[in-house]
Amino acid sequence: MARRAQPLEPLHWVGVAAVAVILMLSLGTLAAVAMRAEGWGSLGVADWAAVRFTVVQALISAALSCLVAIPVARALARRQFLGRGVLVTLLGAPFILPVIVAVLGLLAVFGRNGWVSQGLDLIGLPPVNIYGLHGVVLAHVFFNLPLATRLILQGWLAIPAERFRLAATLGFQPGDIARVLERPMLRAVLPGAFAVIFLVCLTSFAVALTLGGGPRATTVELAIYQAFSFDFDLARAALLALVQVALTVAAALLAMRVAIPAALGAGLDRAVERWDAGALVLRVQDIALLTIVTLFLLVPIAAVIVAGLGALPGLPASVWQATGRSLTVALGSAGLTLALALPMALLIQRLRGRAGGVLAEGVGYLTIAASPLVMGVGLFILLFPLVNPSDLALPVTATVNAAMSLPFALRALIPALAEAEAAYGRLADSLRLRGMARLRLLIVPRLARALGFSAGLAAAFSMGDLGVIALFADSEGATLPLQLYRLMAAYRMEDAMGAALLLMGASIALFWLFDRGGRLNAAA
Repeated sequence: MARRAQPLEPLHWVGVAAVAVILMLSLGTLAAVAMRAEGWGSLGVADWAAVRFTVVQALISAALSCLVAIPVARALARRQFLGRGVLVTLLGAPFILPVIVAVLGLLAVFGRNGWVSQGLDLIGLPPVNIYGLHGVVLAHVFFNLPLATRLILQGWLAIPAERFRLAATLGFQPGDIARVLERPMLRAVLPGAFAVIFLVCLTSFAVALTLGGGPRATTVELAIYQAFSFDFDLARAALLALVQVALTVAAALLAMRVAIPAALGAGLDRAVERWDAGALVLRVQDIALLTIVTLFLLVPIAAVIVAGLGALPGLPASVWQATGRSLTVALGSAGLTLALALPMALLIQRLRGRAGGVLAEGVGYLTIAASPLVMGVGLFILLFPLVNPSDLALPVTATVNAAMSLPFALRALIPALAEAEAAYGRLADSLRLRGMARLRLLIVPRLARALGFSAGLAAAFSMGDLGVIALFADSEGATLPLQLYRLMAAYRMEDAMGAALLLMGASIALFWLFDRGGRLNAAA
């Protein structure tokens, strides 16, 4: 209690400043958008169609992702096989894969000239049309199926081994296991997983930009971009931005409300043995399902690698220049993410258990329900009277990307900091370690892994982002994702494949370098 009563130190005041920055980027830009927006009556038929399409595609995408993830997670939970850990790790690959790269891979497999269409042509069937609602849903399932699987898998792994031992003793069959153990777990886990994926799909921009379009396949974010870039109608763009915020806030509130705590009981952490899953038909079913899902996730990535390798040497200079700009933005975003997240985590730790700590942590998670495009429109409105926004395209993009990465960084840093203070805080206090000395000798070494992971994630996200830069950049200021989109729009698919491979390699390399750097010499 005595420590809580002490005044804030300079590092904690930096945390207060970081909270103020996030408030300005989230609520401040929203206020700027609200002041520019006109009445709801100014929305046209096409705008309301975009709202309906946004909600419908998010509902379908979330539902399909969760429905497919249930048997996949069950197969992973009840099977132990060589390479299982690698497969679970690979399920996280789409999370850091640039969206535009994944879309290009899906086009290479499912597009009009893709592998699937070529196979259909051999048997006299028409090619696949990937554009429109089904293409958007396919891409969202590609990205969110791994996330849904990981979320649901955690629910399966949380069922104590003793429950399965008791079920085996009672002679339960697979149907009995599903009814007594698995369905109650799914009732607790599924609503939250569905709500999170629904929220992610609401704010997807690059997927709609590349695979949607047209009056019947336009999302709200794509409508904002069109109103802003093509019509330069700031009032309509601002009003659509408010609609987008309303949708995301409603989805975020729904996600918090539908989260149901599981009542699975405690166990002794024994290894789970699944006597109910030994039947040959169940083994074949699980193996076939895991094989299909693995191919669905890895074949588009392989298509980009195969097609991109031959195109790399002949890439135009504009692609390499865009790569340099993207690296600058990614490194700046990673640094800014840590500059915001670490002081905020220190402030939250100092105020833990008090209203100020809860408020600071809540502000840190504000951007998870925000749209980067909405934030970008707000910043454009604020900057337009003062300076040419195109001149600040890269700094603004790095700043917005850092704000969007902040919730993930806080989730990594706050628990690690609490653990470090619990283990070494009293010793540090007895040695009078405060301020920069405490930061240098205690906090940074103990948080090295979390800091490296946070920086890597922020850099990878920013490297592959195609959002705010599309609003601000002129013809000479494109980043690599925007340059890749322009190559696709010009039907220069060979160069696009080479640029996609370059973008994918750079994103993964940045994540690996930062994450590995955080692990070097870190305490186990």
